[in-house]
Parts: sequence; C-alpha cells; structure tokens
Amino acid sequence: MQSTSKFFLLFLSLFSVTLFAQKDNFNKEITKVKGDLNKDGLIDYAEVLQDTLNEKYPYKINIYFAEQNGSFKLNTSSTQAIDPQYPEGKNGYSNGNSFYEIKIVKGILIISNELIRGHFEHKFRYQNGNFELIGFSEVYSDGQGTMGTIDFNLSTGIRLKTIEPYGQDDFPVTHTKKKIVIKPLPKLQDFVPFKTEYY
Repeated sequence: MQSTSKFFLLFLSLFSVTLFAQKDNFNKEITKVKGDLNKDGLIDYAEVLQDTLNEKYPYKINIYFAEQNGSFKLNTSSTQAIDPQYPEGKNGYSNGNSFYEIKIVKGILIISNELIRGHFEHKFRYQNGNFELIGFSEVYSDGQGTMGTIDFNLSTGIRLKTIEPYGQDDFPVTHTKKKIVIKPLPKLQDFVPFKTEYY
C-alpha cells in the first residue's frame, strides 16, 4: 500500500513537471488592433503576444469576436502564423524575417513582416467559418541589382510577378501572370508562412 502511494506521488510530480515544461508564457503584448472582422457591426480585436521566456521568442496571434453583451470570445489562435523572433535561438541562424505589424483594413486581417531587403504581407478574411488566406504580396531585392514584386490573389488564383533590374538600363522588366488554384484556402489556425513556394 505504501509503495503504491509513493508511486502515485512520483507520477503526480512527474506529470506536474511535464505540464510546466509544456506551458507557454506569452507574457508580452506586442500589438493590438480593432475592427469588425465578421461583419456583424461589432468591433472585434486581434492581438499579438510574445513568449519572452522561450529562447526563440515565439509569437501568438489571438482573434476575439465581440458579443452583444459587451464581452469578447476567442475565435482563433495560432503560434505558427508568425515566425519566432529567433527561429534558432538568440545565438542561432536568422532567416531574415521580422514581424512588423498586424492591421485590419475593410474587415481583412493583415499580418506584415519585414525582410532584410523588402517586406511581405498575408491577408486573411473571415469566411466559411474560418479566417482563410486570400492574399499574399511581397516586395524584395536580391541585393545584386534586381527587385521583385509578387501579388497573389488566392481567391481568384491570379499570381502576378514582376522582376525589375535597377541601375541597369539595358535589362528589360519582366512580368509573369499565372493561374494557381489553391483549394481549400489555408486557414489561419493551420497556416505556416512559406510552407509552399507560393505564399
């Protein structure tokens, strides 16, 4: 009986340690924006938090819908939609991506990031019961005389890409237009940036 009790206590302590190790600590609010995201006439909000106790300094985005009684209800949450500040830890490799801001424009949630030479945005709209990725845009430079822009409307499937040399008058600008149908559209809670070559 005594050995059973000791085993039970040991199990509880190990279980508690495991739970503590898995606990996240998104203890710092980075930004918070307001707007009507589900077209019900009420002002919702989205926030980005950061876990400053984790060596990678990951981000979490939470989206809350306003309710008629004045309270807010969590609708969507993701720790993958924004790359950590230090993907390989503070002393590790940096991929050059840096979170910049979120904003709400005409009911669209936009996550903006900076590159070493450029920036990119992912646009999500609440539809079909989820926040679905409807747009991706990017402006970048290779640092060797070429600038590129990408505008991908996932709703229509139209992807436009422009390559423009700068400082080189004898090189032409190239425009590419492709039809790329993505079905189903990526959902914010499952979304990871640049998991595919298209977005």
